[in-house]
Amino acid sequence: MARARDDRQVRGREAEALAASYLERNGLAIVERNWRCRHGELDLIARDGDVLVFVEVRLRRRNDFGGAAASIDAAKQAKLVAAAGLYLGRFRTPPACRFDAVLLDALAPARVQWMRSVIEA
Repeated sequence: MARARDDRQVRGREAEALAASYLERNGLAIVERNWRCRHGELDLIARDGDVLVFVEVRLRRRNDFGGAAASIDAAKQAKLVAAAGLYLGRFRTPPACRFDAVLLDALAPARVQWMRSVIEA
């Protein structure tokens, strides 16, 4: 069981690195990786001009339960919004922000799907 968890963590790190590289090639600047708080983790935090972007990275090799996009359900969205609220608390004047998702069904640059503004908060 520990081996499967380790493999999943390695694939998760690879997916996040692939997503960060993709976003950087598309003009975003990565500010933080794997920012953790009591509400969970923000995979990537980036800047897109003056906008702060909270990025959820999802790797799903199977579509049995709707694939990567479907895995960002209401509970996950609530955790992301709560974590982002804590992160924004460090700013005197919080910047404009949005929530994006990078979805992968394989660890291949050609398979990256970037969805902007996936959560209305």
